[in-house]
Amino acid sequence: MKYLKIILTGIIAFSLSSCTKSVMDNINRDVNDPTNVPAANILPSAIVETVFGTTGTDLAWYSSVFTEQSAGVDEQFYDADRRNGITASSLVDNSWNSIYDNLSVLKDIITRSSTGGSDPNPAILGIAQVLSAYNLAVATDMWGNVPWTQALQGSKNVHPTYDNQQDVYTAILGLLNDGIGNLTGSSGSAVRNQDLIYGGNTANWIKAAWSLKARYFMHLQRTAETHTLDSVLNCIPKGFTGPGDAFVFNKYENTQIGANPWFDFTYNERGDFCAGKTLYDLMESRNDPRIPVYFVPIDDNGTIVPAPNGTATRTRAGYGVYSYSNITAGSEDDATVGTPMMTYHELLFLEAEAQAREGLDFKPALESAIEANFVFHGLSTTDADSYYVSEVLPKLDGNLSDDLQEIMTQKYIGMYEQESIEVYNDVRRTGIPAMHNPNNSLANFGFPQRFPYAQSEVTANPFNVPTVNIFKDKIWWDQ
Repeated sequence: MKYLKIILTGIIAFSLSSCTKSVMDNINRDVNDPTNVPAANILPSAIVETVFGTTGTDLAWYSSVFTEQSAGVDEQFYDADRRNGITASSLVDNSWNSIYDNLSVLKDIITRSSTGGSDPNPAILGIAQVLSAYNLAVATDMWGNVPWTQALQGSKNVHPTYDNQQDVYTAILGLLNDGIGNLTGSSGSAVRNQDLIYGGNTANWIKAAWSLKARYFMHLQRTAETHTLDSVLNCIPKGFTGPGDAFVFNKYENTQIGANPWFDFTYNERGDFCAGKTLYDLMESRNDPRIPVYFVPIDDNGTIVPAPNGTATRTRAGYGVYSYSNITAGSEDDATVGTPMMTYHELLFLEAEAQAREGLDFKPALESAIEANFVFHGLSTTDADSYYVSEVLPKLDGNLSDDLQEIMTQKYIGMYEQESIEVYNDVRRTGIPAMHNPNNSLANFGFPQRFPYAQSEVTANPFNVPTVNIFKDKIWWDQ
C-alpha cells in the first residue's frame, strides 16, 4: 500500500507537471495569429489589397490628374497639376509597398495551393495567378523595369535586381496562361465565401484572365512584338460576355473603413481634385448625356463648372467653385459604388481599336462599347444609340487617324475616374486625346511619362534602382 501511494503520487505529480506545461504553452500562444492558415482564408486579404492598394488609391488619383480627367485643386494634387513635387520618391511609396506586399501574399497562396503544397487546390491557385498578373502589370506599367525574378524572397535577397519590362510582360502573360489552365475544369466551391469578386465562379475568373490578356497585348502594340493585334482579337471572344462578368469589386460598406476609397477621399476627407476641363470640353462639344451623371453642379440651377487643368484656383473640394465627381462623391450612396479593375466596355473598346488598326469594320464594336458604358453609368441603350448616331458616327470618315481619334476619345470619356490607370496607359500609348495642361510645356518638366521609384527602394536597394527622368524616359512599351 505504501509503494502504491508513492507510485500514485508520482503519477499525479507528473500529470500536474505535464498539464501545467501544456497550459503554459497555450497561454504563450496567440490564437489570433496562427502560423499556418489555409490558402482560401488568405485570399480575401489579397483581393482587398488589390482593390485598395493597387487599383483604388494614389496611382489612380495621380493618373486621373495627369490625364486631365480631374484637376488638382488642393494639397498634393494641386501641386501635381503644376508639376511640383511629383519627382519625389515618396510620391507613391505606399502604392509600391502595397503592391509588393500583396505579391508576396499571393506568392504564399500560390505555394500553398500548388501540387505538393500544404493546401493544393487548382481553383485557388488559378485565382492567385490572375491576381498576381494584374498586380505585376500595374507595377510595370507605372514604373517600367521592376523587380520580379529576384523579388519576394524576403531576407534571402533584400537587394533584388530589376527585370526589363519586356521580360516582366512575358511573366505576366505566363501567369495568366497558367491561371487559365488551373481554373479550367476546376471548382471554386472551396472559396465561395472568400472570393470577394466572383464568389468562386471559376468561369468568370477565366473570362477575366482572357480580357486582361487582350488589354496587355494591346499595350504591346507599339513594340517590336508581332501579331499583337491578332492576339487582342483572339482573346476577346473568350473574355467578358456582358457587364455581369466584369472584373469589379462590389463589396464595399458605408462605414468609416469599408467605403470606396474614392468616396472616402473626395467626399469624406479631402477632396483634392475636381472635374477636369479637358474631359468636360470633349463631352460638352458632343452634347454628351453623361455630363449630369459624371459631375455635381455648383448651384441649384445645374451649372457644371470644370476646373482648368494646371491653373485651377486653390479651393477645398471645389465647393461652390468647381464641379466634382457625381460617381463617387455625389452623395452618401456612393460609398458602396464598386471599383472596376477591368470592365466589359473596356474590352469592347479594345476590340474596336484592334479592328480599326487591322482595317476591319470596327463600328459595331464601338457602338456596343458606348452602349455598355451608358448602361454601366445607369443610362439606356436607347440614349447610347442616339448619341452614337448623332455625335460619333459623323466623325468616323474611314481615315485611320481620324477613326482612332474618335475611338480613343470615346474610351477616354467612358473610362472616367476609377478606370484612370488604364486611361493613363492609353494616353501614353496613343497620345489621344491631346492634353492641355500648360505646365506640360514648362522647361525641365512636361507630361509625366511614369512614376518615380519608391523611397523604400531608393533607400534599401539603391544600386539596383534605375535612374530615370519621369518627364522624358518612357517605359519600354511606349518607346
